Amino acid sequence: MKAFFVILFLIISVADIYGQNWDINTLHSINNINGKFVRNYSKTLSKTTPYVVVGIPTVMAFYAGISKNEELFEDAFYIGSSVVEAFVVTYGLKSMVGRERPFKRYPNRVDEQERPSGSSFPSAHTASAFSLATALSIKYPKWYVIAPSAVWACSVGFARMNEGVHYPSDVFAGALIGTGCTVANVYINRWLKKCLLLERRKQILFNY
Repeated sequence: MKAFFVILFLIISVADIYGQNWDINTLHSINNINGKFVRNYSKTLSKTTPYVVVGIPTVMAFYAGISKNEELFEDAFYIGSSVVEAFVVTYGLKSMVGRERPFKRYPNRVDEQERPSGSSFPSAHTASAFSLATALSIKYPKWYVIAPSAVWACSVGFARMNEGVHYPSDVFAGALIGTGCTVANVYINRWLKKCLLLERRKQILFNY
């Protein structure tokens, strides 16, 4: 976990130092890909990402409740809590870093397709997308889950740059946060499960 924050600090430092060079130049190139299909694809991904990352674990939990599938419910809880953790970390960093959106800082070089509020670093859409994709891949390690999840998460990151609302370093940091929180949540969920099982045993013994 310490290494995770060290890497994140390095990303912030590099983004601050080279923000006027590599970051904006790369963003400018991606933002200039302005075909109708690409623009619509980016817009659709940006708008649907919040619903996807919330909807999938919610539907899983709902179905698990109906079918009384405890294992599926645990999977849904793990996936949902991973997304929440990534969301909390991301918005905590947003308030701390306060990086200006690229379309505001470079209005002559960035053609914005969306004007979201809040700071730029890191990308919350990318963090939540990578969190969901990583969680699904961990719980269901099949190529037909991993491949589409990875493509979708990367596409979300591309979409946020294509719309001019995030620098590449914002997206990279979001991907790192989403993946890191999800991997860390494997151990957090194990610890919680042990605590809950211990508490349940105490209740059984006490009631007995």
